Amino acid sequence: MFGIERITFDRQVKGGRACIRGMRITVSLILNLIANGMSTEEILEAYPYLEPEDIQAALNYAAWLANESVYTMERVPA
Repeated sequence: MFGIERITFDRQVKGGRACIRGMRITVSLILNLIANGMSTEEILEAYPYLEPEDIQAALNYAAWLANESVYTMERVPA
């Protein structure tokens, strides 16, 4: 998966949530900005320490998570 090395997890940074390159910028923040209509250019302007590859990595990571299978579990009668 392209850019996955940019996604980091550290309990000392944002409680271990998925972040970009060890910074206090979470993947969820980037996804929320995009979901609310911000363009890549606008995000990079608002967060100048981010790189275009960081935004792409966040999207790739989210796509990977969304690809997970969900299985229903049937209750076994007691």
